[in-house]
Amino acid sequence: MTFENILFEIENNIGILSINRPDKLNALNQATLKEIGNAIDLAENSDGLKGLILTGSGEKAFVAGADISEFQGLSVEEATQLASNGQALFFRLENFKAPVIACVNGFALGGGCELAMACHLRIGTEKAKFGQPEVNLGIIPGYGGTQRLIQYIGKGRALELLMTADMIDAQTALNYGLLNHIVTNEELIPKAISIIEKIGSKGPLAIKGVIECANAFFDKEKEGFNFEARTFGNLFTSSDVIEGTTAFIEKRKAAFQGK
Repeated sequence: MTFENILFEIENNIGILSINRPDKLNALNQATLKEIGNAIDLAENSDGLKGLILTGSGEKAFVAGADISEFQGLSVEEATQLASNGQALFFRLENFKAPVIACVNGFALGGGCELAMACHLRIGTEKAKFGQPEVNLGIIPGYGGTQRLIQYIGKGRALELLMTADMIDAQTALNYGLLNHIVTNEELIPKAISIIEKIGSKGPLAIKGVIECANAFFDKEKEGFNFEARTFGNLFTSSDVIEGTTAFIEKRKAAFQGK
């Protein structure tokens, strides 16, 4: 599949997706969002995929926001649909079966911050900056920013950032819990790969279950503890549970098959 706005490759069963519009600070226009969706399709259909890494091309930005030029002249219905489509795409990342890691190498603002928050983990360089500046334009975040920012940093801090449009630097993001790690630019992708490789040595069905249960905590249609118990029980139909428990008793490394 040919892409114009992103770069995507799968190497050693790890997908790396780069937003490739550095002259636009990797702003998310509708064409780019569609291509991200196509890349997710490829990743979902890749056998043995261990995880997915998202980053931005160039040295200035992960994603500096949405393409505001596409917002002008929208009707209420069109604007609502635009936000719903973006949310649906980001839910695909949040619910992805394997770990998704955002490697933030600069500005992650507006839609870029929302994209990073839809990933399971976030690693940043010291130049990483996060913010939801939409109120400067008279609008609000539309791709899940008002909901996920509260989940990561708490309601008080989130409301302050959402209403002031202030940016926070990498160290503040780490202190708040928005970033998992701060590394040098050279270490950014290797760090993500090392985390995915470590997770990839565990039971794939169990990792998928962990992701689903963690997301269930924030799903109003699910009761998290019951969902966890059912997921725990359902895993006992898998060969991986037999292999994992047997390997533990035999004091050897488990050879999981994801079955």
